[in-house]
Amino acid sequence: MTPAPPTIVLGTGNAHKVAELTAILGPLLPGVEFLRSEGPSPVEYGKTFEANALIKARAAHELTGLPAIADDSGIVVDALGGAPGIHSARYAGTGDDGDNRRLLLERLGDATDRTARFVCAAVYVDEGVELVRRAEWEGVILPAERGEGGFGYDPLFVPDDADGRSAGELSADEKNAISHRGKAFRALAEAVPRP
Repeated sequence: MTPAPPTIVLGTGNAHKVAELTAILGPLLPGVEFLRSEGPSPVEYGKTFEANALIKARAAHELTGLPAIADDSGIVVDALGGAPGIHSARYAGTGDDGDNRRLLLERLGDATDRTARFVCAAVYVDEGVELVRRAEWEGVILPAERGEGGFGYDPLFVPDDADGRSAGELSADEKNAISHRGKAFRALAEAVPRP
């Protein structure tokens, strides 16, 4: 009888993020089964991306007893003093991506400095092990949305390394190859203990 594949729980209830993480991690951790966390979302009281990612992974690990992977990510806009930052998903207070994008554009106004970066802190938590990897994806904020792909702020963000296309105009594979999340999770996967 062959042993069951190792299982890792993903500390997120966001279906878009589950799909993206599975696509990134699947080839890097062959034979691993990824489960979506079914527990309640923990309160993210951390002041950094790393702290909030650890809160999510620890909660998923405690709930299931399984190794857990989670991330916290968001967009940091220089002209807004780093906002929305760790509050990216809740920026407008409605939980709606479109509302968040509209508020970002409203607050940015006609600012000439539109530099920004996506930040991702990816973490792995298991008994006695906590690994953290961070990556950033540099670019600029558009004056209006472009593209139907991705989620969150993708239609507003033109990465420095995407030939002038917004993250919302990239295919999922193109985005995963160069994004903050792709880079952070590739680094994390290299460090995850193997059975």
